[in-house]
Amino acid sequence: MKPPIFSTHGCRLNAYETEAMRDLTQGQDNLVVVNTCAVTAEAVRKARQDIRKLRRENPNARLVVTGCAAQTEPETFSNMAEVDNVIGNTEKMNRATWGFLPDTEKVQVDDIMSVEETAGHLIDGFGTRARAYVQVQNGCDHRCTFCIIPYGRGNSRSVPAGVVVDQIKRLVDKGYNEVVLTGVDLTSWGADLPATPQLGDLVLRILKLVPDLPRLRISSIDSIEVDPSLMQAIATEPRLMPHLHLSLQAGDDMILKRMKRRHLRDDAIRFCEDARKLRPDMTYGADIIAGFPTETDAMFENSLKLVEDCNLTWLHVFPYSARQGTPAAKMPAVNGKDIKTRAARLRAAGEAQVRAHLASRVGLTHNILMENPRMGRTEQFTETLFDSDKPVGQIIPARVIGTEGTRLRA
Repeated sequence: MKPPIFSTHGCRLNAYETEAMRDLTQGQDNLVVVNTCAVTAEAVRKARQDIRKLRRENPNARLVVTGCAAQTEPETFSNMAEVDNVIGNTEKMNRATWGFLPDTEKVQVDDIMSVEETAGHLIDGFGTRARAYVQVQNGCDHRCTFCIIPYGRGNSRSVPAGVVVDQIKRLVDKGYNEVVLTGVDLTSWGADLPATPQLGDLVLRILKLVPDLPRLRISSIDSIEVDPSLMQAIATEPRLMPHLHLSLQAGDDMILKRMKRRHLRDDAIRFCEDARKLRPDMTYGADIIAGFPTETDAMFENSLKLVEDCNLTWLHVFPYSARQGTPAAKMPAVNGKDIKTRAARLRAAGEAQVRAHLASRVGLTHNILMENPRMGRTEQFTETLFDSDKPVGQIIPARVIGTEGTRLRA
């Protein structure tokens, strides 16, 4: 029997759910699954290319397309001759779906907005041998004008704290030294639970009830929604790693308003300053969009300057890509060449920030979690190279002696 083949596009959450699908499809034969991303039009184009390639390589397999792009535009994929089934983000987490694929209609995509739970497919141990990822939240209640994701993921749903803590305890028992909390809109965690706890409450509870967990990370957050308990954790909990990835998107107030974001430029700067005062070794990553509709040169300069004003290190730069069905797609577009130029300038600014960060680490001792025998990551998530093999999954204290490209050398 040939095990199912999976191809995953997009975010860490998709990768998490692919691992869940591996479990759900055990016993299936001659199956190819493409787990798509809908963030950009380019992501959808790449998924279509991947589908054609996988069909050529597996002419007799049942080819199933799922994920956010399948949820938001199922007809795009059902019209492809290479595709046998299109299933939505809810259906892909249901074991029964996989058992009856040959006998069901080609498209199975229900109303994602009607989904009210997210804990059914929790799995233990997704990740590398070094770290595990735990999904604590799914969906999003916000409606940023550029974003299609709420229509692929539905409204925000939270995993109860007790379920999260129990899973992390099991992961620690399996030997994991680092756990990463993931979600679509992580700072909305708890709003739909009894007593409406907040993300900081969950973080503090995990660190209290799982004392043997050496390192806890949180993935991308919305800085304007950070609660006092999370700031307390940043200030007082050394096991919470000093690296935050921020969903900033722009640095100009008018563009932020047109994006329907919930923060302004000064809010982002203030948060970065406040968190770094509490934790001086804090580093930041950020998502920034280049060339959002109506963005002028002056507006872009505000976004570019935000890299320095917030002292951002790890940038994820997205050239704006219109998503059909979003309000931003109807706004006056920026010239494509200007978008590319602005994206390149943002990336160059990010590269300069990385060089400065690396130089500031030389001579310091870090606790480095080994991802493979010769490479691990510092507390700030900086890749660090070694000249000799180290035990994968272990935390190694080491002095940084230099830099190599975008990495440190210990």
